[in-house]
Amino acid sequence: MARSLEQIQQQIAKLQQQAEALRSKEVTGVISRIKVAIDHYGLTAEQLGFGSVPGATKPTQSKVQKEKTATRVKLSDGSGNSWSGMGKRPNWLREALAAGRSIDEFLTDKATVNVSTAQRPTKARKKRRPSTVVYRDDAGHSWTGRGPQPRWLKESLAAGKSLEDFKG
Repeated sequence: MARSLEQIQQQIAKLQQQAEALRSKEVTGVISRIKVAIDHYGLTAEQLGFGSVPGATKPTQSKVQKEKTATRVKLSDGSGNSWSGMGKRPNWLREALAAGRSIDEFLTDKATVNVSTAQRPTKARKKRRPSTVVYRDDAGHSWTGRGPQPRWLKESLAAGKSLEDFKG
């Protein structure tokens, strides 16, 4: 019972039509169940992530995230170019500064900008306690007693000296 290629292709086309009809029937059922759920719960397109315009895509960031990450413009040239002071200086600002203009001319809020660097202000750092030297040799080497022993100390200890010889 050898079949020809044409017969097999006709059978494939017939099966594809049947599959499409089944899919269409299933999609219709799914859509009707979704509509019932939307009516039951009173859902809106925005709640479903479609926005207010039918067919609109889901926004990439929520309004809260945008407000949180929004940066204030600190420098602007008045013709649409602006910079928050974070990251690399933009080309328009570098070119203007190279042409002899002052960074003060571009400030929008003079109280919040560090004019010398025009970058994000650094966080306050904790003051560190000065390390106290516990062990010292005659050559000027020192060790606080924390962390691994330095090479000069290991060599001296191997040569027969004790830690007490280096105290103070």
